[in-house]
Amino acid sequence: MTQRHASCSCGELTVTTSSEPVRISICHCLACQRRTGSAFGEQARFRSSDVVIEGRSKTWVRTADSGNRITFHFCPSCGSTVFYWPDQEPDLTAIPVGAFADSTFPAPKVSVYESRRHSWVAVPDEMEHHD
Repeated sequence: MTQRHASCSCGELTVTTSSEPVRISICHCLACQRRTGSAFGEQARFRSSDVVIEGRSKTWVRTADSGNRITFHFCPSCGSTVFYWPDQEPDLTAIPVGAFADSTFPAPKVSVYESRRHSWVAVPDEMEHHD
C-alpha cells in the first residue's frame, strides 16, 4: 500500500492517500492556468474511499467548459487548493500534484485542453492527448 501526504502551504488542511492514483493528468484550460498561476494544472485522481481529509476547508464551485461542475476545497488560512470533487466522478477525489511536494510522484499519462497549451510547453508523445 502506497501512502502519500498532501497539504496546503500552511499545513492546516491535509490529505492522505492510501492507494495509487486512478489517473494523473495535466490540464491546459484557462481555468486551471488561473487557479494554479502556472501554464497548466496537474492533478491525480484517487478513489475517495482511499483518501483521508483533515482540517477545515472552504469551497468554490466552478462549471467547467464541458458543463461539468467541480467543487474545489481550499485552505481558509493560506488559500491553497488541496483537493476537489468533479461532479461527474462522484467516487473520485482529485488532488493537485504540487500539494504532495514530492519530486518522485509518478508522471502524468494524460494531457487535456491542448488547444490552450502554451507553445513552449512540451508534452511527451507517449501521453494520451486531448483537445
